[in-house]
Amino acid sequence: MAQQLADLRDIDFALFEQLNVESLSEHEIFADFNKKTIKMIISEARQLAIKEILPTNKPGDEEGCTFESGVVKAPEGFQRIYDLYKEGEWLAMTEDPEIGGGGMPHTVHLVANELFNAANLSFMLYSGLTHGAAKLVETFGTDEQKRLFLRKMYSGEWSGTMLLTEPEAGSDVGALTSTATRNDDGTYNITGNKIFISGGEHDLTDNIIHPVLARIEGAPAGTKGISLFLVPKYRVNNDGSMGEFNDVICTGIEEKMGLHGNSTASLTLGSKGNCVGTLLGEENKGMRAMFVMMNEARQLVGQQGFSLATAAYISAVNYARERVQSAHVLKPKEGGVPIIQHPDVRRQLLIMKAYVDSLRSLIYFSGTIFDTIKATENAEEKQKLEYLVAILTPIIKGYITDKALEVTSHGVQVYGGYGYTKEYPVEQYMRDCRILMIYEGTNGIQALDLFQRKLRMENGKPFMDFLARIQRTIDQAKSVGATRELASRLQETLNNYQEIIVTLGKAAASDKALNAIAQATPLLEVTGDLVAAWMLLWRAEVATRALEDKPKKKDIEFYKGQQKTAEYFITSVLPVTMGKLNAIAGMNAAVLDISEDGFGGL
Repeated sequence: MAQQLADLRDIDFALFEQLNVESLSEHEIFADFNKKTIKMIISEARQLAIKEILPTNKPGDEEGCTFESGVVKAPEGFQRIYDLYKEGEWLAMTEDPEIGGGGMPHTVHLVANELFNAANLSFMLYSGLTHGAAKLVETFGTDEQKRLFLRKMYSGEWSGTMLLTEPEAGSDVGALTSTATRNDDGTYNITGNKIFISGGEHDLTDNIIHPVLARIEGAPAGTKGISLFLVPKYRVNNDGSMGEFNDVICTGIEEKMGLHGNSTASLTLGSKGNCVGTLLGEENKGMRAMFVMMNEARQLVGQQGFSLATAAYISAVNYARERVQSAHVLKPKEGGVPIIQHPDVRRQLLIMKAYVDSLRSLIYFSGTIFDTIKATENAEEKQKLEYLVAILTPIIKGYITDKALEVTSHGVQVYGGYGYTKEYPVEQYMRDCRILMIYEGTNGIQALDLFQRKLRMENGKPFMDFLARIQRTIDQAKSVGATRELASRLQETLNNYQEIIVTLGKAAASDKALNAIAQATPLLEVTGDLVAAWMLLWRAEVATRALEDKPKKKDIEFYKGQQKTAEYFITSVLPVTMGKLNAIAGMNAAVLDISEDGFGGL
């Protein structure tokens, strides 16, 4: 059975039938990207993903990276596909052509990355952080920094990373101890130790450019005193050529549960007193600057989880069609049947499909928001959409990665015992997926971000506008007979959710503040369920209207599948969500009241 990565028919549906992405070409900035061009780009991405990148995934996982005397080597075969990826100019698809980009819509970039990440996520991590680091240079760099670094990073000639975490400063970045000392020429000597650096050292590019958080001597404690510096592995001369080694030493790489093909490095800066960096942005405003990269990275991590989920689903559903095992439960004497005919396997496949479909729509929807922000000249509309992106970011990072692990776990279960072996890809998808709930801000931090920041932005108005979008979809679905009942059920959930938001808001402003904060993660989960149901109802409404237009025979079952997927999620998953909402409203204090000794373990 040939391995696939995603359902192309569903990609087309989400892009062109649900979101009408081809309408972006009506904006001058995207005039060259009509439907035909978008489909051609996706086709090229799929060819590269399946024919070139995918064959390196399993060997890269088995071989892993090697470390010897400060030198890290990526798995064999990665250099070749990196060169192909670089030559295809895939890294900066969305950036301005004047700085080496492709000028494409962000939504199209998301589809290409979906395929690339599903083909080999370990490999794609090398380029993913490079883009984010280059965006920091583009946004905060001086003209000189841009001249020296930007094109070479966006082209992939040089790679980039993100140096935040230290042994004693993980989620609490403000506790970092890395220091920066001013030099007479305006540069800084950097010293410190950073850990968990994805792609922090490797042999795919000649130079690696590190954005580094450090504290200038005498700066305030905590995050208020952190600055951001640009620290290349090799110094860069004024003519753009590489100079001497910059005292950035790799002291080791981690042996991990998954993502074996990507080096997760520990780096020592300035152990010989010779690590030089330049200030990126303003002094003591490094965290504010770094959040530009972190917010991009959080969106990226959500997409990474989704990519593994869709690959696991496609693998599982195709396996279930071919794997013959046991007789049909109602026809015990007729011999074995494909396991897709067994009710519990169908249940697992349908919950996988529900999450994959809804999360694809959510990710692509977020892409259209980015594209509209870029295309519009209306400042008020731009601001509203930027608020919407801010609200969606913790949902995309937190909820999607939670559900991606669940989907990949179902994938292993559908395969049965074979799923637990390395003969099939689903066990690797599950291993690779687990870290996504942790890095770029744990999902617990995403939950706090949603509860403590995003709900309260501008006195809650942007969040109410976000819920109003869901309401509009519900109202539209109520006007269509086949989706009317599902819309009514989602309406009930939305009403209950809005009541809970008010209850939590009041509690947060009272002596019950800790009780409310303890509900942050459950709140993120139910918010994600609400958004998933929104996307599925939207899909079902579009599919219902398509069926009324007498589609081609081959599309009829696809559209009916959209209806049934929404029906399953809204009638079988949302009732559980309602129960969670009731539990949140109760704000039980057991989490706070149990003593440390009460946990046991000593």
